Amino acid sequence: MVTGSLAVIDMQRVFADPDSPWAAPRFTEAAQGVRRLLPAFGDRVTFTRFLAPEKPTGAWRRYYEQWPFALQPPDAPLWQLTDEFAAGARHVLDAPTFGKWTPALAARLGPEGRLVLAGVSTDCCVLSTALAAADAGVEVLVVSDACAGADDASHERALQVMELYAPLIRVVTVKDLTGD
Repeated sequence: MVTGSLAVIDMQRVFADPDSPWAAPRFTEAAQGVRRLLPAFGDRVTFTRFLAPEKPTGAWRRYYEQWPFALQPPDAPLWQLTDEFAAGARHVLDAPTFGKWTPALAARLGPEGRLVLAGVSTDCCVLSTALAAADAGVEVLVVSDACAGADDASHERALQVMELYAPLIRVVTVKDLTGD
């Protein structure tokens, strides 16, 4: 079994639906990587969901002026985890922020203090979570083939940026972790 805890970032319908303005074109490939990782972590998996705030404040007001379709309540279909992950998601963390490094996620780490990240989008929520966790002194492993970006170039650039934070952040593959 792999050490640490797995955070599966925002595998939600809004990022999976090809007709969504926030679609991650390689969502399906990221989902395949996530599926391969899940058995290695058992109960040490946290799924996260990005949600719109009830009332945006600060710079978020301008953000949601650009993306008004997203101002929907937490139970709206677009915010749901995709069907393949919803059924097995025992621990779900909701946040109205890109970064999911919260006290609740920190509490899920356990004594190893290692956080393994997968999900979408590499260049937004995964990146924001990785940097905040690394700043807190957590060892972060980002699983490149279990993540997807807004596009391939953004995915690659985000991975390159995170590699600059070594040894706090390391970019790995599913095979690196599981041997599969």
